[in-house]
Amino acid sequence: MGIESALPTDNVITTQIQKLINWSRRSAVWPIPFATACCGIELMATASSRYDLARFGAEVMRFSPRQADLMIVAGRVSVKMLPVLQRIYQQMTEPKWVISMGACASTGGVFDTYAVVQGIDQFVPVDVYVPGCPPRPETLIEAIMAIQRIIDEDNIPKGPDGKRAPLNIAVQPTHVVKPQPVPVTVGLS
Repeated sequence: MGIESALPTDNVITTQIQKLINWSRRSAVWPIPFATACCGIELMATASSRYDLARFGAEVMRFSPRQADLMIVAGRVSVKMLPVLQRIYQQMTEPKWVISMGACASTGGVFDTYAVVQGIDQFVPVDVYVPGCPPRPETLIEAIMAIQRIIDEDNIPKGPDGKRAPLNIAVQPTHVVKPQPVPVTVGLS
């Protein structure tokens, strides 16, 4: 005896509202940067005028976890910084997303030591892995666009416990490394 009886049976209004909600979520992904190393420079370059992250609605870098819904972990994470990373993740609003940017955040990179976390996916659920050392800004933009496609399709996976499951998407690099213009001759006389 509510609004359901007044609505048409094909539910056009509710589907259009869901599309509007998904569009607004996709167009306002606000990242919180957790940049600890050289990948942070590439993250900053992504927001510059050359790559213009503002085109995708993600230019508003938030430094409060309560105002962010996308965490970008760029660089190595030390064992001492891990509790800070986890606390920031816990304080973020739902639905929240995580991008592991670079080899150090994803696997520990070249820092195979006891002081560096060997992959943040052991401690927080990672949605998109961005490869590279450091990855190019185009690859980070592709990772953000992958999350936006999932939001737009309203295809958020749920685990057996009812919580959101990580996406586990690995972005492929989009650039081709070109050979050096001058041959390298080291130690030859």
